[in-house]
Amino acid sequence: MSLEELSAFLDSAFPAAARPALGRVVGVALDHVRMELDPGPQMLRPGNIVSGPTLMGLADVAAYAVILAHVGPVAMAVTNNLNITFLRPCRVETVVADARLLRLGRRLATIDIRLWQGSEAGLVAQATVGYVLPQAEGG
Repeated sequence: MSLEELSAFLDSAFPAAARPALGRVVGVALDHVRMELDPGPQMLRPGNIVSGPTLMGLADVAAYAVILAHVGPVAMAVTNNLNITFLRPCRVETVVADARLLRLGRRLATIDIRLWQGSEAGLVAQATVGYVLPQAEGG
């Protein structure tokens, strides 16, 4: 899927009110999708940092997006595992999610997501996400 097709699918797959909290697709390449999120006040926790659930949501949607970019609009691909490590506080500024396919099989996909701010050296979190893909008809 192209950047435009992927963005349109995500816009149609999630409720309109939820989309701003899930980030926007800014790049699509072989085995890679880049998303960005501009955190709003509703995404913050005490200490004026971006909440863990917000970062987990961005990681999960980025994983979903990289799968869709490679297999097409498969609405029923679902998360079966999400492991995240928070490396430093996430400031209230743009968060970039780089999702890279580690493995894309017929039934399972594994994705590495790195969340950063400012530069790729400024990692705020790293996640590994597993997805189960729907079984093909007759398979």
